Amino acid sequence: MKARKKPNEALDRILSIYPRRWTPNREDPFKALIRTILSQNTNWRNEDKAYRRLEEAISVTPNTISAASFTDIADAIHPAGMYNQRSTIIKEVTKKVLALYDGDLTQVLSKPYPEAREELMKLPGVGKKTADVVLLFNAGKLVLPVDRHIARISKRLGLVPSNADYDTIRLTIEGGTAPENYMDAHIKLIQFGRDVCRAIKPRCGICPISDLCSFPTEAVRNKKSPNETESSLKRRKRAE
Repeated sequence: MKARKKPNEALDRILSIYPRRWTPNREDPFKALIRTILSQNTNWRNEDKAYRRLEEAISVTPNTISAASFTDIADAIHPAGMYNQRSTIIKEVTKKVLALYDGDLTQVLSKPYPEAREELMKLPGVGKKTADVVLLFNAGKLVLPVDRHIARISKRLGLVPSNADYDTIRLTIEGGTAPENYMDAHIKLIQFGRDVCRAIKPRCGICPISDLCSFPTEAVRNKKSPNETESSLKRRKRAE
């Protein structure tokens, strides 16, 4: 059986490309949950715009969301896309949070990671990634959430099998990342997936880890050295 590659070198290079442009912000757990639901299958810009509109139009609390109409919620979160589906989920999850926890998710987030994760995943629209994002960024749990970009990067690098499931990928990436860097790694890997390791037309020619990757052709892999590609990507990011 062919041994899997160790993720450390590839991850270290990716993390070194992007400056840290964010600070941890542990907001109210319910707000964090709604924000994370809005982030599903959209970019951060659209998610943030939708969330801000929801705060301005309704205010993001269990009671105000519960009292708001489906139409008002859908109109507010329109920038995130799939607004009818998301509105239904937001109404349903709010109803559950009020019924089970009297609107306060703090008691859930204070539990050990496996228990807190399992409990969050019982809520409508909350899968493993959504639960893990809330638990990492709002409860400080040592978990590295996996989105579609991180999964794609991991498989192309040969860190995990092509049919690896969510938790296999998560545990592999966690094993190659210092726990104190989980937040950074989550954000920067997603950015790398959007900038370089795209699902369609990946930019292998400027990839700083192409020499470690089994995905590109030999011609692409040998086109530029790792130092050249990393420098060009850093210059590109500084210019943006």
